[in-house]
Amino acid sequence: MKVLAGDVGGTNARFALVEVTNAAIQILHERRYPSGSAPGLAPIVRRYLDEVGVSPERACFGIAGPVVDGECRTPNLPWTVSARSLAADTGIPHTTIINDFYAVGYGVGRLGPADLVTLQQGTVVEHGTIALIGAGTGLGEGFLTWDGGRYVVHASEGGHVNLAARDALEWGLRSTLMDEFGHVSYERILSGAGLGHLYSYLAVTGFASERPDVTDEMEHDDPAAVVSRHALAGDDPLSVKALDIFASVFGSQSGNLALTVLATGGVYVAGGIAPRIVAKLQDGSFMTAFRSKGRLSELTSRIPVHVVVSPNVGLLGAAVAAAQ
Repeated sequence: MKVLAGDVGGTNARFALVEVTNAAIQILHERRYPSGSAPGLAPIVRRYLDEVGVSPERACFGIAGPVVDGECRTPNLPWTVSARSLAADTGIPHTTIINDFYAVGYGVGRLGPADLVTLQQGTVVEHGTIALIGAGTGLGEGFLTWDGGRYVVHASEGGHVNLAARDALEWGLRSTLMDEFGHVSYERILSGAGLGHLYSYLAVTGFASERPDVTDEMEHDDPAAVVSRHALAGDDPLSVKALDIFASVFGSQSGNLALTVLATGGVYVAGGIAPRIVAKLQDGSFMTAFRSKGRLSELTSRIPVHVVVSPNVGLLGAAVAAAQ
């Protein structure tokens, strides 16, 4: 069966024509469009259909935001997306929308060993709950539970829960962000914008001096990409410290999610940022924070943790959902 799959984030929207069978799944054609400059999802979908010249009967779009009764008000885009209206506007009769991490949940079962980097081998409990978390434009979370015959995907908006500071530096950061935003969630740190917040806070508090060439790069490039690049190169103390904190908070919240859903089937770290900073996630700061759960640290030390490095997991998951 050929279906249209979409992976729609706050920055980019990716669409693909995908062939789905019980034995295999194959992306036949894929394109990417900037989502931030579009007035809604339907115009981008119509553009893709016109450019590719296809008329699929089924489509599913994973969208970064809560989906309730077939409708989503996206937190990082000024859109309201309705599955019914989208079907009418695009001419695809069987159209569904799901949370983007709901789509990741469908996709993880179609990944192979080359699509993953393991941070902690752990011990998999057969049919144990699986947790999903990933940072990009926002912070996505989800989980899968076994219903006796298959895994069932559950969406979550856990990225918007209150940030819990763990030390004096994080308390100061949280206070500063509270003055600016009011509510301070984990997404305020664990996102592209969040990495920029970390860098700016460290600069203002005098942790180190800003390098003029780095700030100049930020004027012409995504600040998160600039910070990550210099942090991984180790040539800018502010960037290095910002990514240190990012990785530690990321690990801590991943561990929080693992305990919340008792993820004995493993934790999968997805999203746009993790594949770009795998080297940082492997240096120990992520897993130290993941395991540091007091009396439950022995439990978190046994939970498998994998980074999803495939960029297609959301598309594959949306395609599986469309076919079903």
